Amino acid sequence: MRDVARMAGVSLSTVSRVVGGQQVAPDMAERVRRAVELLGYRHDAVAGNLRSSNRASSSIGLIVEDVSNPFFAAIHRGAEDAARERAVVTFAGSSDEQPERERQISEAFLARRVDGLVIAPASTDHGYLVRDVDAGVAIVFVDRPPRFIDADAVVTDNVGGARAAVAHLLEAGHRRIAFVGDDPEIFTAAQRLEGYRLALSEAGIPADPALIRHVSFRAVDAADVLDALLGGPAPPTALFTAQNLITVETMRRLHELGLQRSLAHVGFDDVPLADGVEPGVTVVAQDPYAMGRRAAELLFSRLDGEGGPSRRVVLPATLVERGSGRIPPS
Repeated sequence: MRDVARMAGVSLSTVSRVVGGQQVAPDMAERVRRAVELLGYRHDAVAGNLRSSNRASSSIGLIVEDVSNPFFAAIHRGAEDAARERAVVTFAGSSDEQPERERQISEAFLARRVDGLVIAPASTDHGYLVRDVDAGVAIVFVDRPPRFIDADAVVTDNVGGARAAVAHLLEAGHRRIAFVGDDPEIFTAAQRLEGYRLALSEAGIPADPALIRHVSFRAVDAADVLDALLGGPAPPTALFTAQNLITVETMRRLHELGLQRSLAHVGFDDVPLADGVEPGVTVVAQDPYAMGRRAAELLFSRLDGEGGPSRRVVLPATLVERGSGRIPPS
């Protein structure tokens, strides 16, 4: 920084103000920027943070289940775009649905003095974050609400979306509709199972436990679960797959078996190529980009000083008809 000041012919404090984004006379700011470019200077944000009175780092941490999952990648992008508009950097990590890993990543981010966290929670107890919240760290949860901590959250109407998916299959004449979902201990999986049961109940159809299956490793187990359902004494005529990776594997397996035109199918979450196969796969689409962006906006509102009770934003899920849900019972 001293080299930049010497080349630009300004004081060290002027250079500090320019690189920190503060107002400086235009001619001096331009000289500083030219010197920065010529010297290849890079501002040390960590050192600046340590000297700052409010210790703001202009960074946030994002923890999702898996950054390679298209759903969470879209959440990441939504949060990142909102942060970028404020010149804030977003760091991201994958919890792999492991509570201990979630905690390790959050502690690593907080040790680097991020200003706040956006978390798609794996843990069922977020009491470990109470100390940080009390210390002024802003935390917002996305996709699932927190437990044992009071914090803002952005979620989807999972019950309503699942109810709409099953109602769509009922309208096509199906009565034996299988549910293939995630671990029932996961909030979203439990909510979607509730929506499935609700739609059947409203149609006067009791839920058959033999048609409700949960996979352990998603895409790895989804094909085996589907084979077991179809090989049973009273196989389903329709499928509701309640998670995007399960939906993808189910699509693949139905095409392998040549059953894509004889077994109705609706998935929760839109997936790549759902509209590129024949028939197109009907889905209940969330808006993960909007979830991530809204979560970041709530986080920044807290960082800007907004108080009050915790807020829960519930975004709608939309049925996108493409044909697979209209296949009649055979």
